[in-house]
Amino acid sequence: MKGWLCILLLLETFVFVIQQQVNEGRGENEISQQLSNEDRRQNPPQTDTLRDEASTDSQQYCHLSFPDIHAALRELTATVTEQKIAFSAALMESGSGDVGPFPTDITLTYRNVFTNIGNAYNPITGIFTAPLKGAYMFSFSVYGHGNPLTPSTVSIVKNEQRVVVAHGHQDQYAVNSSKGVVLVLEVGDVVYVRLWSGSKINDNEDNHITFSGYLLFLVMCFTTVIQINVSLFFS
Repeated sequence: MKGWLCILLLLETFVFVIQQQVNEGRGENEISQQLSNEDRRQNPPQTDTLRDEASTDSQQYCHLSFPDIHAALRELTATVTEQKIAFSAALMESGSGDVGPFPTDITLTYRNVFTNIGNAYNPITGIFTAPLKGAYMFSFSVYGHGNPLTPSTVSIVKNEQRVVVAHGHQDQYAVNSSKGVVLVLEVGDVVYVRLWSGSKINDNEDNHITFSGYLLFLVMCFTTVIQINVSLFFS
């Protein structure tokens, strides 16, 4: 994937440079045209020759639109944008039982994987690692049995920073809560769910406790990098 992005960046840079050259060629042609109008009477043959050369150069620059490059760029862009990232998992693979309470926060590992397109979610660690820069939608739920002393509280975490909390607490009967959030992630950012210290949750074959996420769209910004590359190219 990084290779595709590098190719896209190089193609974008190349097209940008060519367009700059086209604009410069047109500017030179305009200057030559002005000189031609002023000096036509004094030296018509030489002026006409310069004008024809400038016009030819401009046509050559314009010819460097490279439709094949643009086609390849569109194809590569489509390849990247078609990348699918999605996962959904429940807490327990089988059986039922409580998790917690613990003296410290713990990362929940959702072992019952329903979907893991792109393999960005690790069921062993419970951690989702972003393979692409983009906007991602995450949702998670919590379920537990009512207890006057023990709440059921979990939070979604991005790179060790708590983002959203799902909380349930009552003296008896079942408690549940669910939350969702959209996060913009860089490549390598991690997202996971933490059970708060002193909290207890419960799951069974009905899969009450889930963690899901998917890529909404990519966030790609080449402008700054292209400008830097062009500056280096002309330096």
